[in-house]
Amino acid sequence: MSNHMSWDFILPVCLGDLVKSGAVNQYVVQDVLSVKQLPSHINSFKAALRSQGPLCILEYFDTAYSVLHILNISLCLSQGRKKDKVAGKGLLQWDSERETILQCLTQLLQLDIRTLWSLSLVEEEFVSCVTCCCYKLLENPTISHVKSKSTRDAIIHVLGIMVKKYNHMLGACVKVIQLLQHFEQLASVCAAAVASWSSEYGVKAIVGEIMREIGQKSSEELAREGSGVKAFSSFLSELSTLVPETMIPNISVLLTHLEGESPSLRVAVCEVLGEVLVRVLSGDKLDDSARASRDRFLDTLQEHIHDAHSHVRARVLQVYARIVNSKALPLCKYTEVMELTVGRLGDKSVHVCKSAIQLLAAFIAHNPYSCKLSSVDLTKPLEKEMAKLKEMRDSQKEQVPAADLWDAMKPELEMTVKAQLEPGSEEEDNEDEEETGGDEERSDRDTALQIAQFLRESKYRYQVTPEAVSSDAPPTPQKEGGGNEGGESELKKQEMLVQYLKDTESFALQVERSIAVINNMLYWKTTTVVQEAVQFCVTAFEFSVANSVCGVRKMLPLVWSTDVTIKDSVIQAYRRLYLNPHGDNTRAKAQTLVDNLSDLMIDASLGTVQCLEEIVSEFFSSESALQTSVVQVLWERFSGKRETKALHRRAAVLLLGMAARAEREVVLSNLDTLCSVALGEKVAEDYLLARDTLITIANITDHVRQSKGVPFRLPMDHHLFRLVQSDPHWQTFMEQAVRLIYFLAESPDQLCSRLLQRSAHLLLEQITEGGEPNQSQLQESGLAQVLSLCGAVAFWQVSHLERSVSAELRRRRGEKEEKEEKEKAPANKKDANDSCVEEELGLVGASAEDTEVEFIRKICETELLSGNMLSAFLPLLVKVCSSPGKYSHSQLTTAACLALSQYMMISPAVCKDNIRLLFTVLEKSPLPVVRANTIVALGDLTVRFPNILEPWTPNLYARLSDESASVRLTAIMVLTQLVLKDVMKVKGQVSEVAVLLLDPEPHIASLALNFFNELSAKDNAIYNLLPDIISRLSDPERGMKEEDFNTIMKQLFSYITKERQTESLVEKLCQRFRTAKTEQQWADLAVSLSLLSVCERGFKKLQECWDCYSDKLTEPGVYQPLLSIAAKLRRRAKPQFKAHVEDYEKRLTAVHTKGLENVDNEEREQQMGDTQSQNLQTPRPHKSVRRGKPKLDDSDLVTPRKSRSRPKPAITFSSDEEEEDDAVMAESETPKVTTPIARTRRTRLRH
Repeated sequence: MSNHMSWDFILPVCLGDLVKSGAVNQYVVQDVLSVKQLPSHINSFKAALRSQGPLCILEYFDTAYSVLHILNISLCLSQGRKKDKVAGKGLLQWDSERETILQCLTQLLQLDIRTLWSLSLVEEEFVSCVTCCCYKLLENPTISHVKSKSTRDAIIHVLGIMVKKYNHMLGACVKVIQLLQHFEQLASVCAAAVASWSSEYGVKAIVGEIMREIGQKSSEELAREGSGVKAFSSFLSELSTLVPETMIPNISVLLTHLEGESPSLRVAVCEVLGEVLVRVLSGDKLDDSARASRDRFLDTLQEHIHDAHSHVRARVLQVYARIVNSKALPLCKYTEVMELTVGRLGDKSVHVCKSAIQLLAAFIAHNPYSCKLSSVDLTKPLEKEMAKLKEMRDSQKEQVPAADLWDAMKPELEMTVKAQLEPGSEEEDNEDEEETGGDEERSDRDTALQIAQFLRESKYRYQVTPEAVSSDAPPTPQKEGGGNEGGESELKKQEMLVQYLKDTESFALQVERSIAVINNMLYWKTTTVVQEAVQFCVTAFEFSVANSVCGVRKMLPLVWSTDVTIKDSVIQAYRRLYLNPHGDNTRAKAQTLVDNLSDLMIDASLGTVQCLEEIVSEFFSSESALQTSVVQVLWERFSGKRETKALHRRAAVLLLGMAARAEREVVLSNLDTLCSVALGEKVAEDYLLARDTLITIANITDHVRQSKGVPFRLPMDHHLFRLVQSDPHWQTFMEQAVRLIYFLAESPDQLCSRLLQRSAHLLLEQITEGGEPNQSQLQESGLAQVLSLCGAVAFWQVSHLERSVSAELRRRRGEKEEKEEKEKAPANKKDANDSCVEEELGLVGASAEDTEVEFIRKICETELLSGNMLSAFLPLLVKVCSSPGKYSHSQLTTAACLALSQYMMISPAVCKDNIRLLFTVLEKSPLPVVRANTIVALGDLTVRFPNILEPWTPNLYARLSDESASVRLTAIMVLTQLVLKDVMKVKGQVSEVAVLLLDPEPHIASLALNFFNELSAKDNAIYNLLPDIISRLSDPERGMKEEDFNTIMKQLFSYITKERQTESLVEKLCQRFRTAKTEQQWADLAVSLSLLSVCERGFKKLQECWDCYSDKLTEPGVYQPLLSIAAKLRRRAKPQFKAHVEDYEKRLTAVHTKGLENVDNEEREQQMGDTQSQNLQTPRPHKSVRRGKPKLDDSDLVTPRKSRSRPKPAITFSSDEEEEDDAVMAESETPKVTTPIARTRRTRLRH
């Protein structure tokens, strides 16, 4: 036994080490027994085990090893036969056994096993053996999965024991860094391990060691590591969420990476700072050191709001959002951080914009101020409190402090004291004592008060006592100080109040700024940004921020968005704000819901009302417990059962109409109530309520729903139509009345004919009465109402024929065909086959439908204006419109022009006859409302009769430069619709739209920008138009400023992104130098070239066109832009290309300084000299070899100028020719307008 115990047992690394013969006294396997030898040796081993116990393994280890060896061989053989099945089973067994082994290893390591080694020191080989196995297990790709959590935790516990008990901390630090460098997916696992070792095992130093290791990495090392940088960043972020307080002492070593080049590490450090600020350095109970650290960390974060990398900026804003949501941001930082955040709303990165919106929403949700007040409301209270503070400070200055009073009286008081205390003054003292006798029993307080009174009255001699001399301090410091302290505390309170009001005003200003910017972001093209903007508007509205309703209204049109995500976001926002009210019961909830929607309806535009219809009708179409109660509340408000304002009554009736779009019976069952409350005799009480009631009733008609059955209409004698015709004089009520008649009545043309007759009779009666001083004005007003009625009847009659009558004809034809098909069976199989073919080709019913369309068109052209009431008023309309001097009343002129345009919708003949008159009104009418109405009418006519209106297109574009902003606004809106819907052909007149990019009205400028944004989506549209736009804008007659031209061109050239387009534009613009006549035109063309993103191919084209602009290079306006093109190309050019650019720059500079002729002469002389030297020195080559540049011959030497007189070939481009054809065609249609391209072409051919 002693021999066995003296041997050395070295822990084997692998199984094969047990059979290797090692050093002297090393314990190894001597013999591996065969299968035949095993039974006898196993029996001996069993007997020894019974007698000697476990120590017998030292003698029979060879037997045990032989058994394991043979089993291993058998297992390998079985795996060869059943490889897949057995391997999978073994792997599953190992997964379950591995966790058991790790747990046993944990229990073993927790025991005191130091006695197994000499000197009670655990050998490093043992520690490395255990830890290497653990780290090897961590390298498993699936170790971070959820199913491996128990194994992962067991490994972390084993390593934690090794770190704590077996001095493995430094080794663990090194190994963690290595794992992060090579296995990026282990970042969260390593963070959890380090956090566990720090908190559960108390080894907090390991956090600092690893942070120092990462902090000491240089930029070069990080650049080499690649994926390791991401792992370090993720590790630090994860670790900060687990043990932020442990990281604080070593954060300084990480701050160096904020100046490094790795964005991911900068993000990680900022996130660490954010976690520390939220979870450790927050609250009001921080000491001075912690408060200083907090402020330093916040300043560091604030610097990186403007980081160079967009990802860092976005993540810093997100960190700030978490800080604000956790209420960990000090009040003094609110305004500063919010101002920086508002600035980030204009960031070029969409991700940063989203994060900025989220942070601003967090500011609003967790602000310590009152958001309900706007900055305007806060101005007066702030001024009042500042004035009060100024008064308090002034009064404080007037009160002389006690110390100053004491210093002033001290010299005289000392002299008095000395004089009183001299020996010769004892008698006087005795006299004074007699005079002030009987006061020996006074308290110290009374004495002090009397001394203070003597001091104030300058009776120094009376207050001198032996006690007073003992101190130089003022006798009544407490009394005087108490008064000052009270005044100072009031002053401090006032200062705090003023500061609070200043901070509140500043916060309100930033909120208003952010709302204005984010409201514009609602219409960005990026879906995610729009979603965040919608969410911000909801948050601002929920917290009652001033002016937040503007954003809520502005996002309403997005319910028509083609992007389903945006549409759903808006609908969900409105449901949250308006359709999910809070209340104790259903009645209260319904009341709140109606109040919310009514507030939104008040002063809402027509577009807003239409958008609300979509949302409210969807609410009523879905099943909700509130629907019945909401309808009841709306009827109560409309009928006046509850005292309600007029605006809320109108809102209630409009909301009922929206509900009727989803459920007709809501209004149809109460039609009598609507008529009795708002129509008939009560029309005059509230015309607006009556008008809105007609709009609501119109929502029960078929025009708002898809109806395939018999149309829903009311008989002509229904009392509704009698009430509607009671007062036809009020214009807007009249328009809705005519519309309702055509939508709902059985024979609307007969009803409207009677209405026209009645109105005409009333007007004639009014004319014949006379006698009143204002009679002419009343007559003109009456005539205007009659003409308006005529126009409305004409318009809705055409609409009725083309929509209702045509649809009814189709329905009846369908019923007739269906009935015929049922009555007769197919004659034979052939007919059936022919009908199937026709159905596939879409020919069934086509001829009948064409017949119906032709029938309706014939009625409009021949019957509508032949011998009826409508035809009687047409000459009067033309007379009023063509005689503005005679009929100058604004209402009459407006009504007549609008009615004439409605008459022109009837037929092409009427349109042709009056189109010139309508355009004359458009150009010469002094009333902006008439011009605006005419533009809208001409837009409708362009859609209806495009061939008639096409020659007048320039006249429409001319209104874009109208002096009235309302006319320009209407013109850009109409033209945008016509162009983008391909109704109007885009031509060079689009330059007028480009001018509106600089319009003083922001709304008009934004519409012009939107026009080009949408136009850029069409293939090559802006590219094809740019040369014409440049020529028109640089025309000397326009006189556009250079700065304005540059701004417009910069915006337009931003749409040119393709390299081939850029190359072609370079060539086109260079060719236009030849036809430009003034220096300003040359400069504009050069500036346009400089705004293009010229690449190598574009530069070559610029060189090829040298002759086009070389003679203009003496002008600085041409030379400088071209030089800037070369400078930009040189900065990013490759060496070979860079040489060509530099040569081009030298040539530009030479021509600019010396002139083109001088430079050409120098080049020609140099070329002639080179040629002469070649003729003298080298023989002439054979003719067949001359394939390169042609050499100069003798004739060239004799007459060198001949080459300059050769005519240059005309260069033409396919795109130019196409555009010029269009321009010539437009010129023939409207001869007043000349197109620059056509003029250029003629000039070039003459030369």
